[in-house]
Amino acid sequence: MRERGERLLIVSPVFNEAAHLRRTARAVAGQARRPDRWVIVDDGSRDGTLEIARELEAELGFVTALAAPPADAGADNLALAREARAFNFGLRQAGWSDFAFVGKLDGDVELPPRWFSELLERFRADPLLGVAGGRLAERGRRGWRPIAIPEHHVHGAVKLYRRDCLLAIGGVPERLAWDTIDETYARMRGYRTRSFGDLVARHHRPWASADGLLRGRARHGECAWILHYPPAWVTLRSLKVARARPPVLSGAAFLWGYWGAALRGTERVDDPAFRRFARRELRARMAGPLRAAAESLAGGRPLFGKGAGRPAVARETTREAGGP
Repeated sequence: MRERGERLLIVSPVFNEAAHLRRTARAVAGQARRPDRWVIVDDGSRDGTLEIARELEAELGFVTALAAPPADAGADNLALAREARAFNFGLRQAGWSDFAFVGKLDGDVELPPRWFSELLERFRADPLLGVAGGRLAERGRRGWRPIAIPEHHVHGAVKLYRRDCLLAIGGVPERLAWDTIDETYARMRGYRTRSFGDLVARHHRPWASADGLLRGRARHGECAWILHYPPAWVTLRSLKVARARPPVLSGAAFLWGYWGAALRGTERVDDPAFRRFARRELRARMAGPLRAAAESLAGGRPLFGKGAGRPAVARETTREAGGP
């Protein structure tokens, strides 16, 4: 269903996506609700991505292929925010303020057929929904599995913004951690941000595969510094990250990214209101798990392993009955 005046713009900043871009295009062309305009911005690819984008422009009437202006060279494109810069370039070229909804789609994502139609329906149902998306799944040894993310966070690869929300937050910042800064400002301005678990797209180039898992973990640690996350939270988070592959080293890389950024004096979000809001959100999110842990200990229940979550009296009864 296409509401009157509900124009949809999608911008795809791409870099060396020749192996995936046509698959992404087939999925976009097969949408129940196609974008009114899809701008593909090549950011200096060396594998023929721009040529493929130009072929798609000739084949699909709603596609525009562009080459981004030359950017600074560097080993870490994400740290240089080249993706955000290419996205903003595409927005400007498309005249994005003429569209009711503006989305970002990476060139290695395969969307299910009703992705846009479902998201737009949810925007209609909730006038305060400002940033939304679905989940991404990646192929592993056991098939396609969704990437675990909190419900309030939207993957940078598949973000859809309400235009008024994007205006209210001042656009997408061209810096590392842009895809968390934007959402935090959206919630500060009274909007909701959400990833819907029933919408799942396939991500064909696994997270951090472009430049290494450990560098990706360290980059996330640096993002935590930029976002004013406190050391206590970062330390606890590193214990969780340490369970990801490669185990232990992942947690160490996350910590190194945070403290390395601190030692280098990496610039943080220069907004005291942002800092207060971000830390208040973290405290609220940590309160639930900490309260559950305290209640578990007070009730004599183990936090982990067999019997976790069962009252002490229930465990004793089980033992008396000859159970484990």
